[in-house]
Amino acid sequence: MADLDDLKDGCDFGVGVVAGSEAFHVKGAANLPWGMKDRLSRIFNPKTGKTVMLAFDHGFIMGPTSGVERIDLNILPLIEHADCLMCTRGILQSVVPPSTNKPVCLRSDAGTTILTELNDNVLIDIEDAVRLNVSAMAVMLSIGDPAFEAKTVANLYKAVDLGSRYGIPVMGVTAVGKQMVRDARYFGLASRVCAENGANIVKTYYCDGFEKVAAACPVPVVIAGGKKLPEKEALDLCYKAISDGASGVDMGRNVFQSSSPVAMIKAIHGVVHDGLSPDQGYELFKDLSK
Repeated sequence: MADLDDLKDGCDFGVGVVAGSEAFHVKGAANLPWGMKDRLSRIFNPKTGKTVMLAFDHGFIMGPTSGVERIDLNILPLIEHADCLMCTRGILQSVVPPSTNKPVCLRSDAGTTILTELNDNVLIDIEDAVRLNVSAMAVMLSIGDPAFEAKTVANLYKAVDLGSRYGIPVMGVTAVGKQMVRDARYFGLASRVCAENGANIVKTYYCDGFEKVAAACPVPVVIAGGKKLPEKEALDLCYKAISDGASGVDMGRNVFQSSSPVAMIKAIHGVVHDGLSPDQGYELFKDLSK
C-alpha cells in the first residue's frame, strides 16, 4: 500500500485541454479491442502504418524449394530486417529462436502437395496460436473455384470467430482462382469478401487498377511478391503497390532468392517505409550488395 503521509493534492489537471483522440494507424482497426490493436501495432509500424513481412511458409505445400532448403542458414539472417514473419508452426517451433522477438503471422490452415491448394481445410487449434504468442493468423481464401470456395470461406469465418475470442487478428490470403482472371475485379472481390467475413488484414496480388482494390477494402492490404522477379522489378512492384494504397508487402522468393537477400530486404524496407523510389531502392540494393 502507498505511503499516505506524504501525499500531495493533484494540481496539473490540464483543464481546457482536449483529451487525446488520435486516430489509430491501422486501417479499419479503430474500434477493435486493445489486444487486437496491440498485435496489429507489432505488425504495422506505428510511425508509417506500413509493414514489410517476410514470408517463408512455402514448404508447407512445396517442400524444400530454392531458398528455403535450410531455414536456419537462408532465412534466419533476414529476420532482423523484417517487421513481421509469416511461417508455419513447425518451422517456428523448430528453427526460429524465441529470442528473435518479432511478431509472427502464423500459417493457420493446412494444405496438400497434390494440387498445391487447400482442399480439405482444417485450422490449427486456436490454443496453439495463443501458446505460440502469434500476432496474427493467416488463412487462405479461394474465390471462384467451386471445389474450394465454400470450404475456404467457412474456414476464414471460423478463424475470425476464434481470433476475436482471443484477440488475435486474422489475415485473409487470396488464392488465385483457376477459373478467374487475375485482374482488379477478381482481387477486389476476393479482398472484399475477406474483409466482409471479418479478416483484419488482406494479402493479395498487385494488378492494373490496384488502387480500386485497396480503396474498396476497409482493412489493410498487403501484396504478395509472387514469383521471383529481377530486383529492380520487385522494387518497382513494391513502390507501385504502396503508391496505390497498399499498407505493405509480404515477400518471400523476391527476398530469399535474391543474389543478395539482406540487401534486398533492406531496399524493400526503404521503399515501403522511407518512400524511396524504385531507382533509389535499387541503388541502395547495389551499394549494400558490394
